[in-house]
Amino acid sequence: MSNLRGKTLFITGASRGIGLAIALRAARDGANVAIAAKSAVPNPKLPGTIHSAAAAVDAAGGQGLALQCDIREEEQVKAAVAATVERFGGIDILVNNASAIWLQGALQTPMKRFDLMQQVNARGTFLCSQACLPHLLDSANPHLLTLAPPPNLDPKWWGPHTGYTLAKMGMSFVTLGLAAEFGPRGVAVNALWPRTVIATDALKMIPGTEPAKCRTPEIMADAVHAVLSRDSWRFSGQFLIDETVLRESGVTDFSPYAVDPSQPLLPDLFLDDPELEEALRQ
Repeated sequence: MSNLRGKTLFITGASRGIGLAIALRAARDGANVAIAAKSAVPNPKLPGTIHSAAAAVDAAGGQGLALQCDIREEEQVKAAVAATVERFGGIDILVNNASAIWLQGALQTPMKRFDLMQQVNARGTFLCSQACLPHLLDSANPHLLTLAPPPNLDPKWWGPHTGYTLAKMGMSFVTLGLAAEFGPRGVAVNALWPRTVIATDALKMIPGTEPAKCRTPEIMADAVHAVLSRDSWRFSGQFLIDETVLRESGVTDFSPYAVDPSQPLLPDLFLDDPELEEALRQ
């Protein structure tokens, strides 16, 4: 497969940011894209809705389907999956992109926020996967890709924000289990994580972030495209890094992805990256 023409993607949290970038990259191939997210009306703090995203998919050359869906709600997920199958005839690819973040310690984490992260991240990933898998199993080249980091039990990633790390690693462990269960049945179940922090509108809401030291969502979109274009029978159970995937695809110049190429890049959470850490110290 050289592209995703005619393939149907179900992408969670795709009304903006990385999810939208993934949708638009697939749309340029002529893919069908179900935009499953909560944002049905404009938010002054976070631009983008399911409707604007679906329209952008159409404009990019694909077919978009706007689906208001809270992935914490089982019936809403089932209804969104059913609507996608009714519109496009099936689902070939699931991208578990939706995620909730709260980078605070235990005493600064309200239980409401803790519960939200567990429900959206680990549970939501499992629920969406469970709902889409029967259709993926009927696809010629099915992929289930979750935006989650390689499993990491180093306490330095747990102490500062136990609740978030638990929720994010939950997504990783769901990937691990589903890969073992469905990889042998031809479904490519993998995870992808950015080497650097990605500049999104949501990032701006986190105090102390430096967007100039980040990369744009397009690097993740291109890496996702490279993963989804592979043979599902030969590529499963991997915890991938965006830059590594693109290097293997022949990319050598990553400066176009930088928000500001003159700035050192911020390494993302959960990765031990001495090269980027040293660049920041200089």
